[in-house]
Amino acid sequence: MITGCKAGKRDLQKALYQRFSAKMFGICLRYTRNREEAEDVLQDGFVKVFQHVTQFSGMGSFEGWIRKIIVNASLEHLRRKKLVFVQTDIQNIEEDCLLDAEVMSKIAVQDLLVLIRELSPGYQVVFNLYAIEGYAHKEIAQMLGITEGTSKSQLARARKILQEKLNAKILHNVP
Repeated sequence: MITGCKAGKRDLQKALYQRFSAKMFGICLRYTRNREEAEDVLQDGFVKVFQHVTQFSGMGSFEGWIRKIIVNASLEHLRRKKLVFVQTDIQNIEEDCLLDAEVMSKIAVQDLLVLIRELSPGYQVVFNLYAIEGYAHKEIAQMLGITEGTSKSQLARARKILQEKLNAKILHNVP
């Protein structure tokens, strides 16, 4: 399939899109505010996948390569929307603001994703890049044009807000 896509065969490009689009759409949804934006980002991302498929060396996972392009397309979309990050001194943020494992075990993944989408865009992006995509703060800072401290503070605040929302959700769902 990859070889066919490199050769520009439309039927194989369509097959590749059908194979990966649902999973990549989920990624786009995590970085956007609605389905329409996510669909636009997905389309932009796959255009880039097909434009640059010849650059895939075969080293590593092809899905991982596509994922990276889709994440970058999502970040490009946010940059065009002029996403603003608040510069904060990391020393003023509580570093041990981890999501409680007991709380996490009581909530469905879908519910957590809804709560993440309710975060402000800056918190949401950093949380996604760090907690879900696995990027380090240094990488996030470079990708977003912010300092490492800002990345850390955005993550800490996102975690704190999520913890509060999770606790409230669990308290309201107790019979």
